[in-house]
Amino acid sequence: MFSKILIGLAVILAILAIVITMQPEDFKVTRSATMAAPPVVVFEQVNDLRKWEAWSPWANLDPNATESFEGPPAGQGAIMKWSGNNEVGEGRQTITESRPGELVRMKLEFIRPFEGVSDVDFTFKPEGTGTLVTWTMSGKNNFMGKAMSLVMDCDKMCGDFFVQGLASMKAIVETAPRA
Repeated sequence: MFSKILIGLAVILAILAIVITMQPEDFKVTRSATMAAPPVVVFEQVNDLRKWEAWSPWANLDPNATESFEGPPAGQGAIMKWSGNNEVGEGRQTITESRPGELVRMKLEFIRPFEGVSDVDFTFKPEGTGTLVTWTMSGKNNFMGKAMSLVMDCDKMCGDFFVQGLASMKAIVETAPRA
């Protein structure tokens, strides 16, 4: 009897492992918003990592989280490290490419609660008198990421945060004084 239970559990675990392995390797989350501000004004909110606290949806999840900055104050080579509770986790983001008013590209490295690396792009396209801002995160799912995708909708979860962040950024850039 006990051996039948063990065999049954082994079969269930094997099927689960196969299902997890067959999940998509790549992931991509994208959200956009149009803001009544020139591309260069919106670009500055993203290109200077010190400005993220004002609009980032993760900033409010742990008021005791710590941040530190390395490298130049903005643009390529700028780094922000953070550490907070389990909702915020720990990691770092590095700006790898910066084209004023057009693109900010980053490498996002998560340390905890789960390790992972993602690419993040912010693009800024003139649209009428405003700017279409597109926030995209993409990368590869490891085994744990594939397993998590069975119980969590990463596109919805991260996408909802992106929508919140874009709305907060919009409020800032649309009320900022113009030079």
